[in-house]
Amino acid sequence: MTEIDAKTEALVPAWLTVPDIAEMLGVEVTRVRQLIKEGQLIAVRRGENRALHVPAAFIDEDKVVKGLVGTLTLLRDDGFTAEEMLEWLFTPDPSLPGTPAQALTENRGTEVKRRAQALAV
Repeated sequence: MTEIDAKTEALVPAWLTVPDIAEMLGVEVTRVRQLIKEGQLIAVRRGENRALHVPAAFIDEDKVVKGLVGTLTLLRDDGFTAEEMLEWLFTPDPSLPGTPAQALTENRGTEVKRRAQALAV
């Protein structure tokens, strides 16, 4: 978990708190914290009380967006920090089009993973 900078704050359009995600997924808050600890979600501290927040684009109604976990693993293996992953996921990519996060929500995970793999080369 990291503090958020202004650039990342501006890139991510919407955020959810850990309790909000727990409610959406139908699990306990401790399970969401475990997902964050395991690297299946990225959380940052933001706001006045520095509460943990996760980009809303990472949750699809009642589950984590398909392809997100694998993409985060690839980026982490490439040496990306949490902030760098968020920046990459929410920066528009003309070859997709849109952002990698948007492509994941549209079930275009293969394209996103291909681009993430190319970063390691």
